[in-house]
This record gives sequence, C-alpha cells and structure tokens, in this order.
Amino acid sequence: MNKLPSIGVVSLGCPKALVDSEQILTQLRAEGYVISPSYQNADLVVVNTCGFIDSAVAESLDAIGEALTENGKVIVTGCLGAREGGDTVKKVHPSVLAVTGPHAADEVLAAVHQHLPKPHDPFTDLIPPQGIRLTPKHFAYLKISEGCNHRCSFCIIPSMRGDLVSRPIHEVLREAENLAKAGVKELLVISQDTSAYGVDVKYRTGFHNGRPVKTRMTELCRELGEMGIWVRLHYVYPYPHVDEVIPLMAEGKLLPYLDIPFQHASPRVLKAMKRPANAENVLGRIQKWREICPDIAIRSTFITGFPGETEEDFQMLLDFLDEAQLDRVGCFTYSPVDGATANALADHVAPEVAEERKARFMEKQAEISTRKLAEKVGRELKVLVDEVDEEGVVARSYADAPEIDGNVYIEGSEGVQVGDWMTVKIVDSDEHDLWGERV
Repeated sequence: MNKLPSIGVVSLGCPKALVDSEQILTQLRAEGYVISPSYQNADLVVVNTCGFIDSAVAESLDAIGEALTENGKVIVTGCLGAREGGDTVKKVHPSVLAVTGPHAADEVLAAVHQHLPKPHDPFTDLIPPQGIRLTPKHFAYLKISEGCNHRCSFCIIPSMRGDLVSRPIHEVLREAENLAKAGVKELLVISQDTSAYGVDVKYRTGFHNGRPVKTRMTELCRELGEMGIWVRLHYVYPYPHVDEVIPLMAEGKLLPYLDIPFQHASPRVLKAMKRPANAENVLGRIQKWREICPDIAIRSTFITGFPGETEEDFQMLLDFLDEAQLDRVGCFTYSPVDGATANALADHVAPEVAEERKARFMEKQAEISTRKLAEKVGRELKVLVDEVDEEGVVARSYADAPEIDGNVYIEGSEGVQVGDWMTVKIVDSDEHDLWGERV
C-alpha cells in the first residue's frame, strides 16, 4: 500500500490567519492528504505568516527558516507573503517552493499540487462538516469578511488583504450551524472590521434555511443568537448601528462583550491616525450601552508613542481611561511598519518615551481592572472550561476571550472535562484573573 502524502502546517498571527489555515487544512484533508504533527513525518510544510509589525515579521522569517532546516520543502502564505510581492520572504529564504499572500487557499493548494501531487483516491478519509479546526473543540473562530476599507495611517493590512469583501450570509450561517452541531459552544466572530459586514454588497438580502436575511451585522447577530451557544464579537468599529446589538446582549442572545479598537483618545492623534476622532461621543455611547446592558464587558487596544503624540495628548488618553472604565485593555508602542503612511509624519516619539508612556498607561489600567474584578467577588458566574488537570480547572467567563483576556481558576477537577459549562461563585480576584468555587 502506497504511503499517503503528508503535509505539516505552521500557523502564525491573528485569528483571521488561523481561519485561513483551517480552510487550507480542510481542503488538503478533503483531497486525501495526511496532516502531519511534525516536520520529520511531513513531505512538505506550509507556513502561514504574519507581517504586520516588525516583531511578527521576524517571528515569521524565523519560522520559515526552522521549517526549511527541519524539513526542506516549504510553501509560504499569509500577510508576510504579500509584502514586496513575496520578495520580503525570498530575499531571506530564496529556497522556499512558493510564496502567496493572505486568504489564498486556492493558490496554496495549487502550489501543493505542483510539488506534492494529490493522492489517487481523495475519498479514503472523509472530513467532518465543520472542517479541520486548529482550536479546541469547544470554541471556534467565525470569519465573516476579508479585507478593510479603512486606511489607518499606521496599518498596511489593506495593502496585503485588500478592500472589504463580505462572505455571503448563507455561507456564514451554514458554517456556524455546522460548528454548533459539532459541539462548539463558543463562536468568536472575527474580520478586519466586523461592523462593516455587508457594506460592500449594499447589505444584500440572502437566504438561510429558506428565510430572507440581510448581509448586515445586526441581522447576522440575531441569527447567531438563536443557536444556543456563546457568540462573541471582535474587531468592532463603533459605527451607529453597533447600538442595535446591545439589546441582544441584554436579552442573553449574544455575550455582553465588545472588542472595539479605540487606539487613542486625543482628537489630534486620532486624526493623524485617520481614525474617528470624537472621544466624548464614545464615552456617551459607552454610558448608554451600560444603561441597556449593565454587565457589558468592553475590551480595547491603544497605541502610545504615535508620531506627534505630546504629553498633553497622552494625558487625554489617561483621562479617557478614567472616564471609560474599560474592562480589558491592551497597549502597544508605535511600530514604524514598512509601507505605513504614518512613517512620513513629523515629530516621531523616542522609543523610550513611548515605552514609558505604555508603562504608565498599563499601570492605570491595572488599577481599573483590579477594582472592576474585585466587584465580581461574591457573584455567581457561568464559565466555560478550557483546561483540566489534577490541581483544578482553568475556565473563562463571558468577559474573557481566549488567549487575550483573563481566566477563572477553580480548585478541584473531579468529574469536569474540557468544554463543560460550570457555575462558580467568585471568591477572589487580582488585576487580571478570578478565582471561583463550584456551586
């Protein structure tokens, strides 16, 4: 019996890249390839790269080098592959077999077929309806669109992934249903700009299970909210229609959680970033959201040290934190990404100043987070179990997205499995995490 061709996949970068890897894996498996967990047993390796900031570029180039050393036959895809038409990769690793950009499953498959022909019998190993996933069985990312229509001055993603292209509503909902039927208990909705879903097709009406459904974020959320699982929204720009999904959170249809990348609070810096520039309106809307859904958890990311940022601008950002009282916050220092228009701006901030501001920013947020988590002590929360060992359970509440937010730690693990729901009483907290006891 001939050995089936085997392929290894290395996936780097954001959840959107992870979904691209899942699509590639699903198609490879459908065609009869074996997916290898090691370099040694693979006939070929696909490396899905990130190319957004300098550290991600370095990590991706290192991963490609490791794959070449350990295996020798490597196909590169992802955002780094789009830089300089693939030359960024080829200059460092000229021996790679092929280079493609992001969201290019067909091109990757064509390169695989060229260097490792398809098995003669692609029906020997069938795939499940939900496809091949790289996440644990109990949660999955649901990518609803590709690309972005914004031209933020610090970002080169549109040059790599293109303008917004929304997936057909029926296709998204069918995938979500298949995931739910397969036992997925949490869907994390992702894209470059989730709020803009359907803008490119003028919110065209599609059909799902014989019913008309608009290709629009609100209608998508309503449909997902009827599937009886956690639905978490990421990368949401605060467009006016975002207000429409807050009542769905209050009704328990969606998780009361919004991931909104505000980036800054100074109108002058936001204008230079080419972002919406009215922090007062944002604060007013956050207040209204909390009136409708008091438990809503808001996550955001910010940048310190953007070109031209003064101490006064930075103080506006600290004041915004005090006013907004956000639940989960990440912060990055400005990185001069090759190709970003912000590089041409005047008055670049010294790296040590940007780092010092980031430290002050995170110190203030730590105080806010510590206080907000302490308010949950004594409450009962429904949590989803991520890890189980002999010491106890690691779980997440509605306010915690996997890998980027905090955890809920529970002592004792008897009778508990990964993917279980639990109800716990919160007994302790710190600046990031909670500790609970089984109810």
